[in-house]
Amino acid sequence: MSDAAAIQKALDEIKETILKNKVTPELAATATQLVFGDGNPAAKIVFIGEAPGKNEDLQGKPFVGAAGKFLNEMLKGIGLERKDVYITNIVKYRPPNNRDPLPEEKKAFLPYLQAQLEAIQPKLVITLGRHSMNCFLPDLQISKIHGEAKRIRISMKESDDVLTIVILPLFHPAAALYNGGMRQTLIDDFAAIPDILRQIK
Repeated sequence: MSDAAAIQKALDEIKETILKNKVTPELAATATQLVFGDGNPAAKIVFIGEAPGKNEDLQGKPFVGAAGKFLNEMLKGIGLERKDVYITNIVKYRPPNNRDPLPEEKKAFLPYLQAQLEAIQPKLVITLGRHSMNCFLPDLQISKIHGEAKRIRISMKESDDVLTIVILPLFHPAAALYNGGMRQTLIDDFAAIPDILRQIK
């Protein structure tokens, strides 16, 4: 079994566990389906958004609406495609009316997100938006640290190991759809990704 196939198998098992454990049943009841993640299971880069929106809920994939289209454009700008990266959200069900995910919803899904990172072992984790960033860097403000890579250590859920990952907090692509200035900021921050990847040992 190739690395990618083995990782995909592990990811499929995490997805099954979420369904079996009935994580956030209230959210699940109002959503069409679980939106687990999409892309290359052996990716060096994992993008983490906040929660699925309407299009994501219908298609079962993260970032397929207008924000996803912009994300694809920015990936193309640094010579990547969606099939080169892995994309997921903290919360895997669409909150009603696209409201922000609640703290308890994020907390309920965090162990599964961590399990995804353990399975993929990316070199770089890019958080999109403050909710996503705050799961890893709770005391920092996105407006002050966007585009700055931070190395953090996460204690593994499944073993005694510690996972060292580099987090790059970026604004959420959806914010750029309403704010032209932020669009350029995101494009500029994105442009640094290849250099950051090269520097990660």
